[in-house]
Amino acid sequence: MTGTNRRRTTGHETTGATGRDAGAARGDTVAAVVRQWQSVRPDLDTGPMEIIGRVNRCAALLQQAEDAPLRRAGLSRPEFDLLGALRRTGHELTPGELARETFSSGAAVTKRLKQLTERGLVERRGDARDRRVAHLRLTDAGRALVDAILPEQLVYESAVLSGMGASAQSELAALLGQLLEQLEGRLGALRV
Repeated sequence: MTGTNRRRTTGHETTGATGRDAGAARGDTVAAVVRQWQSVRPDLDTGPMEIIGRVNRCAALLQQAEDAPLRRAGLSRPEFDLLGALRRTGHELTPGELARETFSSGAAVTKRLKQLTERGLVERRGDARDRRVAHLRLTDAGRALVDAILPEQLVYESAVLSGMGASAQSELAALLGQLLEQLEGRLGALRV
């Protein structure tokens, strides 16, 4: 802790006389926001803002990039996520199962499935016991598209992360995994 603010120090930042953390020294946009808040409200712990703000900013920038390989194939990320869920599970799924697999609303899944079905990438099969239930699977064209795009998408994602070394990527993946596990447990329980 510093005398001028109550922000926690973790040993990973260098605060020095200026009170700036390592992110501020790098000059990322969140560091600038944190500096502004520390200037007007030095009594607040801005540590959570430094993490959540950076996660949100990274997510926004990644969404803006719009996944070039997917775009070339005429797919959005959510559409590819549906196709990918059907491919990686290896069996038919209901729309509700797809919604859970892709963290999407039922309405969004229904809309995307309609488009993917019209494109001949997904096919529906009615349930013999319950006509209200549909089972979905990839067509041969859908399977071929996923199998063709995934390697290219992974190369693209590797290029996005290429500014970080392998050990930094592993460490970040582990830390984000811990955060995600905690949030899924805590926030999932709050939704029930």
